[in-house]
Amino acid sequence: MEHKGTLLKGVGGLYTVRLENGETVACRAKGAFRHDGQKPMAGDTVTVTDEGDFRIAEIGARRNALIRPPIANLDVLFITFAAARPDPVLLNIDKLTCIACHCGIRPVPIVTKADIAGERAEELAQIYRKAGFDVFVSDGGAEGAERLRRYLRDRCAGCISCFAGASGVGKSTLMTSLFPSLRLRTGELSERIGRGKHTTRAVELYPLSSLFGDDVGGYIADTPGFSLLDFVRFDFFGVEELPDVFPELAPYLGGCRYTGCTHLREEGCAVCRAVEEGLIPKSRHESFVSLYHDLKNKRKWDK
Repeated sequence: MEHKGTLLKGVGGLYTVRLENGETVACRAKGAFRHDGQKPMAGDTVTVTDEGDFRIAEIGARRNALIRPPIANLDVLFITFAAARPDPVLLNIDKLTCIACHCGIRPVPIVTKADIAGERAEELAQIYRKAGFDVFVSDGGAEGAERLRRYLRDRCAGCISCFAGASGVGKSTLMTSLFPSLRLRTGELSERIGRGKHTTRAVELYPLSSLFGDDVGGYIADTPGFSLLDFVRFDFFGVEELPDVFPELAPYLGGCRYTGCTHLREEGCAVCRAVEEGLIPKSRHESFVSLYHDLKNKRKWDK
């Protein structure tokens, strides 16, 4: 007998799948996946066989798949970062927004720890609002959590949504305030290196229906924290496509003096002029320049 389902979690070769009838089962994957270089991921639509024990027999076509955090078929990526302690690395945040935009994923930045750095939190929020993203600021209070809960219910129903961010930014703490029933593990910052202890061990999806107590479809995922991103591992696109994943550049791309403008520093560049006038945040353009050089210097045969 075959069943369709959604893969919720995988640890040590044992997978948890929620079947279409709402039943949750533990499965192994068939050995052929390993020989074919395939590995089931949280978010996968899978076919499960029941022949005395449950086995994942087929992995459905993926709309997208991220390497880090490892998750498939993602619709919304909540990019969580702190206003302070630890200080945000804007280039890493911008890498995630670029990856999301390229993969057809809606990026939603969340600035945490506004209770200890309120002015900086609002400055950061404005950077990403100017880019056209939905942005949330969290001070740990109930009002901010309720706004985010409403967004999840109204804008993420039927979607796979994921919280991701560096260790120690308060991601799991935020999710626990949103959904106390999850009882996610939270940790403290390391005093020596100023980074958070990894409290989430694997990507895990939770049905929104179980969190909201009604028929809202879709899933919310918690992911392991990470401290470093290597953009070379995420080079899904070429340097010529880079302007397309910075949505705030779109109004200016046709206004440059020279055809083939790279938008780095050329005379008569409409993008550079917008940066000078404050219409495009300086930090976002700095990330654009950095990623341009990363992609330009990446040899095609290394990808």
